[in-house]
Amino acid sequence: MQVTLTRKDTRFLPDPTRVIARFFSLSNERSMNIIREVMAMPEREVCIALSQVLRGFSRRHRNISMIFETHFNKLIVLFEEMGIRHARIDRSRKALIGSYFTIEYSIESAAFFNPSIVEDPDQSELSSGEKRLIFSFRATGEGHISSIVFRSAVIDRNNNLVIEPVGKMLAEAMRIKRHVYNKKSILKTLDEMHDLYNKVSPLFLIEKLKDRFTYGELKKAAEEIRNTHLLSPEKENIINQIMWLALSHYEIDFSLDSAISERVIFPISDTEKNGIEDARFVKFTEDSGEAVYYATYTAYDGMSILPKLLQTKDFYHFKGLPVHGELAQNKEWLCSPGRSTGSMQHSAE
Repeated sequence: MQVTLTRKDTRFLPDPTRVIARFFSLSNERSMNIIREVMAMPEREVCIALSQVLRGFSRRHRNISMIFETHFNKLIVLFEEMGIRHARIDRSRKALIGSYFTIEYSIESAAFFNPSIVEDPDQSELSSGEKRLIFSFRATGEGHISSIVFRSAVIDRNNNLVIEPVGKMLAEAMRIKRHVYNKKSILKTLDEMHDLYNKVSPLFLIEKLKDRFTYGELKKAAEEIRNTHLLSPEKENIINQIMWLALSHYEIDFSLDSAISERVIFPISDTEKNGIEDARFVKFTEDSGEAVYYATYTAYDGMSILPKLLQTKDFYHFKGLPVHGELAQNKEWLCSPGRSTGSMQHSAE
C-alpha cells in the first residue's frame, strides 16, 4: 500500500532556560561551614536574604520553598554531628539553608531527540475530528545526563498540528511507595546481568529473606551480614548489586496542577544516575478496554546498563521496573549476530 507523506513546518526545539532544582552536594566540611554561617546570621538578615532568593527562584519553580526544605532535610545528619537541634530552627532559616544546597540544572541544554507519540488519555474539550497527542523526548543536559520530557499537541481533521504552549515551571515527581520484591525475579535478573552464579552465589544474602520482601528488609539483612561476617570482595560486590537492582523499582507521582510539558522524569534510582535513554511510549489496550501506556528504556549508572519498563495510565502516576529475559540483557548483546529470538519479561509480579 502506497502512503503519501507531507512534511510539516512544525519543529520541536530544546529550551536551555528550562531548569529543575536539584540538591547541591558538597563535602561535609564545606557543608558544615555554610550551616555555621547561616546559623550565625541575625533574623533580619535571614529574612532579607531569603526574600531575595525567593524572588529569583519563584519565577522558574513551583513551590520552591518546599524544595528548599526538602534539601534542608538531607542535611539532618550533619546537624546532629554539629550538635544543632534542627527541629528548633525556624522555617525561614531552614529554607535559607536549603537554598544554599540547591542548584539549577538545565535539562535540555545538550540535546533534545528520540521522540515518540501516543494519544493523550484526556480527549475532552475538543472539536469534531480533533485528537490530543502526547510526545515524549529524550532531553540531555549538563554532564550528558538524560531524562524524559513531554510535549502536548492537537491535530485536526486536516492533519494540521497545533503545539500547546510549553510550561516553564518544571517539576520532578515525588518518589512514592516502596516496592515489594520477588526473590526468584531478583535472582534471575542478577544472573542475566552479570552471570554472577559462575563467581559466587547470592543466596548467602537472599536466603535470609522471605519469598516476597521490602527494601527495608533487604537493607536490614545486608547490614546484619556486614556486621557479623568478614566478606570477600566478591560477596561485597554481590550485596552491592542486589541493593542496586532493588533500587531500580519505583513508583512516582506528579502534581495534578502540572501541565504535561512541565513533568520531567529525571533519573531516580542509582541504576539511572547517568541517564534514562531511548524511552518510546506505546498505547496498549487491555481486554477490559482499559488503556495502559508502556515505554521500554535503558538505565545507565556510568558502568552498567539495565533494560527497564515504564508504565502509566494517566501520565501523572508512573511505575518503573527492570525487565529480564534473553532479549533484555544489554544493548551490545541484543545487537549481536544471530540473536533474533527470545523472550522478555518484566521482573515484578
